[in-house]
Amino acid sequence: MSKTVPVGVSARHIHLTQEHVEALFGPGYQLTEFKPLSQPGQFAANEQVAVIGTKSKFDKVRILGPVRPASQLEISRTDSFSLGVKAPVRESGNIEGTPGITLKGPAGEVVLETGVIIAARHIHFHTSEAEAWGIADKQLLKVRLGGDRGLVLENVLARVSDNFALDMHIDTDEANAAGANNGDTAEIVD
Repeated sequence: MSKTVPVGVSARHIHLTQEHVEALFGPGYQLTEFKPLSQPGQFAANEQVAVIGTKSKFDKVRILGPVRPASQLEISRTDSFSLGVKAPVRESGNIEGTPGITLKGPAGEVVLETGVIIAARHIHFHTSEAEAWGIADKQLLKVRLGGDRGLVLENVLARVSDNFALDMHIDTDEANAAGANNGDTAEIVD
């Protein structure tokens, strides 16, 4: 049985707490939806912020909603070099001991003490799909991307939940290396 999954290329983005949304956009401010994402209930917001590192800045980094319990900036390795921040590869939400960064919005600035990561490549599985394929939460998988620059990615983290929809997330560096695009498919080979 072929274990084929859709590919989603994840560009730099940020998740914010409600407190940080209000500090950046004003008291009582609520994020507004630009477009839905592959995961149920998740969306790209209309709002963007500037991200200021020690070497450079990115003026328009998209916020993803809804708000989260902790603010987190997800960037690629190339972005980390540009910004001058040594971001580690981490599973989303695992921000302890990570570097911080300065954010600037139309109503103010926020200095994050922690929260900058390079998101570990991963596949979201609905619980039923994971069970059917014999895949456990946190299992590390090997995945083949096809095409002219096809490659095999190792250490792809399985994330299993009743709240997830099947989708593999890689960052722009990984996508560029493989010549992969949103909507391509990949195959779990191990």
